[in-house]
Amino acid sequence: METKRLGSAGPELSVIGYGAWEAGGADWGPNESEASVVAAMRAALDEGITWIDTAEVYGDGVSESLVGRAVEGRRDDVLIASKVAPIDEGSGFLPEQVAAACDASLARLTTDRIDLYQLHWPDETGVPVEDTWGAMVRLVEAGKVRWVGVSNFDRALIERCEAIRHVDSLQQEFSMVVLDDRELLRWCGEVGTGVVAYSPLGAGLLTGALTREQAGSLQDWRGGWDKGPFSPAGLDRAFVVLEGLRPIAERLDVTVAQLALAWNWHQPGVTAAIAGSRNPDHVRANAAAGDLRLDAGTLAELEALLG
Repeated sequence: METKRLGSAGPELSVIGYGAWEAGGADWGPNESEASVVAAMRAALDEGITWIDTAEVYGDGVSESLVGRAVEGRRDDVLIASKVAPIDEGSGFLPEQVAAACDASLARLTTDRIDLYQLHWPDETGVPVEDTWGAMVRLVEAGKVRWVGVSNFDRALIERCEAIRHVDSLQQEFSMVVLDDRELLRWCGEVGTGVVAYSPLGAGLLTGALTREQAGSLQDWRGGWDKGPFSPAGLDRAFVVLEGLRPIAERLDVTVAQLALAWNWHQPGVTAAIAGSRNPDHVRANAAAGDLRLDAGTLAELEALLG
């Protein structure tokens, strides 16, 4: 498994991370048994994935609890990333709320530190980001957190945080079907902020497992959008990209999902791609994308698919 340093001052990460959103179950339909989810996480670690990303809101804490179980006995070999979210969905971004949220996550994870703690998305209730980021810095100073980052932030918000303390990472949606923040990710690479990309497989669109009809009739959070990759126009574009991937993947003797994941971590600014699954076999297949080096010609060929 290839590794990269997270920004200018962060840890070495495997270029594929395990995303534990699905492990929480709530947003993805009925959950698998807890034992099978833990087995999927452990399969990731066995395949060379060195870090797991979770959050307090994933399954209302269920995901963090399962991560704690999965890393038991091998905690020192695994980096855990978690996130605090604004009120009402999360604990809130007031300094005292951030501190309490961290303690609650530590308890669910059954660990004494969170390796990467992140602000899950921008607050819209009026809490100044400077106050929230200051609370994150104090968690680092207290030894409860090692590195701090943000998620779903724009450049202006990142710069406001940077004025107080370096932003170690940005977690942002990015895939071959969601390219909106490409320049932001490139800029992060230039200023030493690592990027971990979520939904690198377009929330399932780039796995090759869904037909156009199936993708248009999903009954979970992905269904019914007017804009974005799951809108009618977005799906049309996604399936053009997918069909373009198939012959390239066949030539390289990999799956389309592996090719899409490898493309992701090869992009300027990107440190690693977060791939989640509750199926151990899928996890093993995703991990193999961390060994797939793409040459300049193949990257140019893939770029041509994006239009």
